[in-house]
Amino acid sequence: MWNLPNILTLLRILLIPVFVVVFYLDAPWAPYAAAAIFSAAALTDWFDGYLARKWDQTSPLGSFLDPVADKLMVAVALVVLLQADPRVLIALPVMVIIGREITVSALREWMAEIGARAAVAVSALGKIKTTAQMISIVILILRESVFGPWTYGVGVVLLYIAALLTLWSMVLYLAIAWPSLSGRTESSGRGQPN
Repeated sequence: MWNLPNILTLLRILLIPVFVVVFYLDAPWAPYAAAAIFSAAALTDWFDGYLARKWDQTSPLGSFLDPVADKLMVAVALVVLLQADPRVLIALPVMVIIGREITVSALREWMAEIGARAAVAVSALGKIKTTAQMISIVILILRESVFGPWTYGVGVVLLYIAALLTLWSMVLYLAIAWPSLSGRTESSGRGQPN
């Protein structure tokens, strides 16, 4: 159970409070350190999955913790970014991304309950969405620290692209699950999702 992929996933969760503390430090190096911490967490997301498959070390614990760690890290980063820049411009994509994650997580849980979890597995589109999301968050954490004011605008544009991809992937997941959700297929579930 305590193999390297699972340890990397746990490390990602443990980095969340470190990221928050560093993000709020009043120091010129704080944005760089916070961006580095978030980037390291994002890299462990790719690396732990790769190692688990390569070394055949997939486990129920890892399958549970990995998406939890991803969603926690992204949600916390988006919330602190919104608190730092509380405009509608930032609130809209943050609302879409966090709302989508809650919706798709609930959908996957319900589909697993009726034995159809594979129908809503992570897709290639989801991975593209995650990549755009991670890059945008890193840029927004850095704000204007690297190349000037226009950098933040690029981060906002990428965040909107991630939000649109997020909505698109959610619609695709819902379309796949719709026969089960609408009762058009027989299921062994306990009824409607909560």
